[in-house]
Amino acid sequence: MRRAGKTLIAAAVAVTCLAGPSDAEETPGETVSVATPAAVPRTAWGDPDLRGTWPLQNINDARIPLQRPAELGTRGWLTDEEFAERLRRAEQSDAEYSTGLDGDGTVGLAAWLRATPVGRRTSLLVEPADGRLPALTAPAQELYAKGRSTWQAAAATDWVSDLDAFERCITRGFPAVMLPQPYNNGIRVFQSPGHVVLQLETFGTRVIPIDPTGHWPEAVRAWHGDSRGRWEGDSLVIETTNIVSGDSATNDVAGRAAGPVPGRNLAMLPVGPSARVIERLARTGPDTIAYRLTYEDPDVFTAPWTVAYEWTRDEDYAIFEYACHEGNTVREAITSARALRKETAAAP
Repeated sequence: MRRAGKTLIAAAVAVTCLAGPSDAEETPGETVSVATPAAVPRTAWGDPDLRGTWPLQNINDARIPLQRPAELGTRGWLTDEEFAERLRRAEQSDAEYSTGLDGDGTVGLAAWLRATPVGRRTSLLVEPADGRLPALTAPAQELYAKGRSTWQAAAATDWVSDLDAFERCITRGFPAVMLPQPYNNGIRVFQSPGHVVLQLETFGTRVIPIDPTGHWPEAVRAWHGDSRGRWEGDSLVIETTNIVSGDSATNDVAGRAAGPVPGRNLAMLPVGPSARVIERLARTGPDTIAYRLTYEDPDVFTAPWTVAYEWTRDEDYAIFEYACHEGNTVREAITSARALRKETAAAP
């Protein structure tokens, strides 16, 4: 677990889907005002240039939640007082954890919050309007309740097949791998003619052909699905289908965001066979990308949901190997769970 020691602050740019109104009462809208075509950097072959290192660590460190607190209703933006409290926590975090700061307040987590419209967000979720995940369908609720994890004291984890995909170090689920988490939030973008590559610090690399002509046959599935890209003006649109489905093909983002469920601290969600993800990336300045993701899974969620936030370039951020299975920790977790069950059964 680590955090970036320093953040590069981008120039102010207009991003309609990210910027908040002064009265903090608007429900976030969804058109993206990208940089003018002349200002968008381009590759040698003419595509918009998205290359660089774009860690999401600041979003996590600033405690900007995926879901909006229910008491805020449809209010998408913090009040001045609420934003001041978020800044206070960020300044305290800078003082305790950041290294290499210049001391004048122009870099660091607090400076990033002041520079990005995301800093005033009440949630990363912008649709539905209440900033909260839609309800699960009845079949998904049933599968969700059956989920198991070694974090459950009484979990019947006798073999690796009893564990969820996250604990088996396979994946957090898709699109969860594209959302901020507590650590290892690096994203590095590479491009070549006909391809965009997203190197994720946690759980793998996505190789995305710029080819909207068709996806794999329905029976062919992958943990992170089949992603196909296309350019719409200067925006990269990525459509992902063919995601591994089933009650063990889990996506941890919604369960974790919803908070602990009685008896289940690591709540994992099923994935339906028709799950589909649409991502949009657009350069908005020299060091910023507007990112928007919509997830549709009619077998699991009663409605689609959308997140939107900003990526900020930081070429000082170093991506490290995510050595999830060092020490064979899954074996230790299974052994511990077995021992706990035996101890519980033997108790008077």
